[in-house]
Amino acid sequence: MDVTDPKRPKFLAHIPGEGKIPGAGGETGGASMVRACSGAELPHADKNKFYMLRSFGNTAHEMWDVTDPAKPVRLNVIVSGLDDTHKSWWECDTGIAYLVSGAPNWRTKRMAQIYDLSDPAHPVFIRNFGLPGQQPGARGQTPGGLHGPISTGPKGNRVYFAYDNSRDGILEIVDREKLLNGPKEPTEENLRYPMIARVDLPVDVGAHTAFPLLHVPMTEFAKQRDGKVKDFIALVGETVANECQESRQMVRFFDITNETKPVGVSTWTVPEESGNFCEAGGRFGAHASNESMTPVYYNRILFISFFNAGVRALDVRNPFNPKEIAYYIPAITDKTDQRCVGRGAEQHCKVAIQTNNVEVDDRGYIYAVDRANTGMVILSLTGPARQVADFSKAER
Repeated sequence: MDVTDPKRPKFLAHIPGEGKIPGAGGETGGASMVRACSGAELPHADKNKFYMLRSFGNTAHEMWDVTDPAKPVRLNVIVSGLDDTHKSWWECDTGIAYLVSGAPNWRTKRMAQIYDLSDPAHPVFIRNFGLPGQQPGARGQTPGGLHGPISTGPKGNRVYFAYDNSRDGILEIVDREKLLNGPKEPTEENLRYPMIARVDLPVDVGAHTAFPLLHVPMTEFAKQRDGKVKDFIALVGETVANECQESRQMVRFFDITNETKPVGVSTWTVPEESGNFCEAGGRFGAHASNESMTPVYYNRILFISFFNAGVRALDVRNPFNPKEIAYYIPAITDKTDQRCVGRGAEQHCKVAIQTNNVEVDDRGYIYAVDRANTGMVILSLTGPARQVADFSKAER
């Protein structure tokens, strides 16, 4: 899509996905996640090109040349023969990519395969990584699968991993340098080596997205000797059952100023009674946050996809007390799918929007896509909420 003029987006090209696999269910088929980097930023790429990393259904990761977005060209298949894929991370300044994969012989369908994609035409495998107990040959209970990593690159030297999206969540903070350059064999000892901290959450708390909010100036503590600046993680769980048939997943903020001892400091959710969302159909609860760290919004506003409650904008300047400052709930269309509860004679279905993912660009526009076939909306902040952002740093 060409969104140069966000009021008049233009269709450019469609890259087919894997296609549905009969009987597989879930998120098979399609190509659910992409990352893009400019060759001008990647260390060993063609400086005149643009590249896109994408999952191919549940079985592979691919690299595409999207320099001419109307005529994308596949460069290579980075890895194939996988059991699953999900939301990967790609560092454009280094080329290091953290691919969410289901590697053969691992005990989980989602772990991390780390590649050097600094030259997108020639991928270089670095290592496989996951939680102890997920590796081949391990015994005992297997921790839940990886949903997505977020890296701060060599400057921040941290990678934040979120495991098990809807229950028994695990937050892991990892030393990036040790992860990339430490011992690679996936033994329990080697998997623990780069770990700085691990938080095992209760059965009713999932970990879908772990978004770092680092070097947050704390106005409340400006007169204190200590604590004027703090580090946090916004941890978002994913609701998976329709019509509130499980514990609601929410947004939880952890103070990680002392990295080895993360502590939860606040929780946020959309009030159900504000829209009678349990009766509105489909899922009601959190799913994910935006992951762009554009200075327009970073440490100021975090956008959350909340399924049938749409897109929610949180003022996160004080993560001890996050506040909602704006929201947008898309209308259903003639293409919106129904969502069902129960089986057989007891089954009932409702047509409901399901805002699935939200992202922002460096101009400050907000993009939200729907998993119930409602499509994509492009949004802009208005009113007092816009004053919380810093549009002086927006690209023109």
